[in-house]
Amino acid sequence: MSQFRRLSDKMLASPQITVADVAAAKEQGVKLIVNNRPEGEGDDQTPGAEIKAAALTAGIDYLEIPITHAGFSHPQVAQLAEALERADGTVLGYCRSGTRSTLLWALARASLGDDPGTLAAAAAEAGYDVSPVRPAMDALAARR
Repeated sequence: MSQFRRLSDKMLASPQITVADVAAAKEQGVKLIVNNRPEGEGDDQTPGAEIKAAALTAGIDYLEIPITHAGFSHPQVAQLAEALERADGTVLGYCRSGTRSTLLWALARASLGDDPGTLAAAAAEAGYDVSPVRPAMDALAARR
């Protein structure tokens, strides 16, 4: 079972989840699962189609925004920002370790005008370091 880490009152991040974790997510009020892991990235990976099927069966929406070694793009940030704005409840993002999900969340929230310092502190409290994307967070927040 994965350990969900709270980034905000409406966002959780997690390492790779399994089909069994979907039930735990539902119990915690998750309304949307966001898969940030490209298919076939590792042998430890539950296929996204299996997570999606379990999520939809449980009444949880599912979205794929795969983040590769190439990094983050504006369309990925915009896609998560829109999903966060539309989510009617808690969102769970996952990848191999939870780091890419956290970084994408921080970028998306900064693009929506949240304070980068507050986002960085929340990520650190959950055990994640957003310093690799902090300059981008600052730039996105400054546009608001």
